[in-house]
Amino acid sequence: MYEPKTQPLLPRKQFLQRILRHAAVAFVLLLFSLLLGMAGYAYFESLPWRDAFLNAAMLMGGMGPVNAPQTDGGKLFAGLYALYAGLFLLIIAGIVLTPIVHRVMHRFHWEEDQ
Repeated sequence: MYEPKTQPLLPRKQFLQRILRHAAVAFVLLLFSLLLGMAGYAYFESLPWRDAFLNAAMLMGGMGPVNAPQTDGGKLFAGLYALYAGLFLLIIAGIVLTPIVHRVMHRFHWEEDQ
């Protein structure tokens, strides 16, 4: 996917474009995950979309829900969504940091697993 160490470093402009592409993918995934959380809170807890957004955003940000779930389905959803949000944070960090880590490794010719 990226240039091997035998090729020169990617020019700065192309590297910035690569970072922007990775950030765009991360943003789309974030938007999808937020909509998923909003739909779950609206369905299981019958929250209006603004409250569903707030709860989903707070869980995605690691703060926890604002409205404590009242239904059994809502509690199950909130727990699973919280686990998903924690894993999602790691995935997004990987997507955003991958081009930067690759560039550092490439610059110093560190070995990469193929």
